[in-house]
Amino acid sequence: MAEHSGLLGQLGWDSFFEDQLADDEAKLSALRIDGVHRARLTGLVGPDQFDIDLPARTDTAEFAVGDWVLADPLTRMLHRRLDRRTLLQRAAEGKRPPQLVAANVDTLFIVASCNGDFNLARLERYLAFANDAGTNPVVVLTKADMADDAQDFERQASGLQRGLAVILVNARSDEAAAALQPWCGPGATVAVIGSSGVGKSTLVNTLVGNGSQQTGGVRESDSKGRHTTTARSLHAMAGGGWVIDTPGVRSLNMKDLGQGLDILFAEITELAPNCKFRNCTHDHEPGCAVLAAVAAGTLDPDRLVRWRKLQAESRG
Repeated sequence: MAEHSGLLGQLGWDSFFEDQLADDEAKLSALRIDGVHRARLTGLVGPDQFDIDLPARTDTAEFAVGDWVLADPLTRMLHRRLDRRTLLQRAAEGKRPPQLVAANVDTLFIVASCNGDFNLARLERYLAFANDAGTNPVVVLTKADMADDAQDFERQASGLQRGLAVILVNARSDEAAAALQPWCGPGATVAVIGSSGVGKSTLVNTLVGNGSQQTGGVRESDSKGRHTTTARSLHAMAGGGWVIDTPGVRSLNMKDLGQGLDILFAEITELAPNCKFRNCTHDHEPGCAVLAAVAAGTLDPDRLVRWRKLQAESRG
């Protein structure tokens, strides 16, 4: 694949994927999935998009935008999918398999707006989702130019997780792309997630630089928006990287997100070993270090309440 190494590198190809190739796969083409449909897949090699020929009984639901696959260079017949570095997936209800959202994402832009739709509990869900997938979360607060005190929204979001980057932007301004450029350089992949109406697709338009995403209006009475993105898709950004847009997500099921929650609620995770009982639920037990921190004023009681709720959901 040396002849395509430059093009592949621009798409995010690196040694993680190169090292997965067997000796007899060197002549196959590597494509990055940019579209997953009910009965077909499309993939990119540089700027060129190709339909991928699928073997019989291939289930396209097992693929995600951002995946790397190997295919025959002449027929484009799918050979196999390479292992993923990261995977964003939504737990489904009941026994249904998870819904794959995006693969091989370096950074997840969690978009919220500086208005009545701002919700700390919802942001915590997105952060746990990002942490569990192994991606780097960045909170992007839109409509900062319309808020009376945008810095207050920034302060609240920054307190949700240690080391969390929070960026205030006007999603329609070119300055937004400049502020997010550290995560959007050549070969980098970001995904954008957030509730409807927060300016997610507008932000993608700004990052891409060509207005490729359709946007919809927001009802001023309740800051709610209409769904405008209906399918995940991969777009080249003006800064050289790639962005995966996702449909507006109204809810996330928190199943089996233990590690993601441990990172999010590090202040609780680190106190737990000091509790008197190993299986302390931090609810009523004597000798609970977490409850002692709440009583001492060093732990936000609202955080503990939200931790309990997400832990209960995660354990199912």
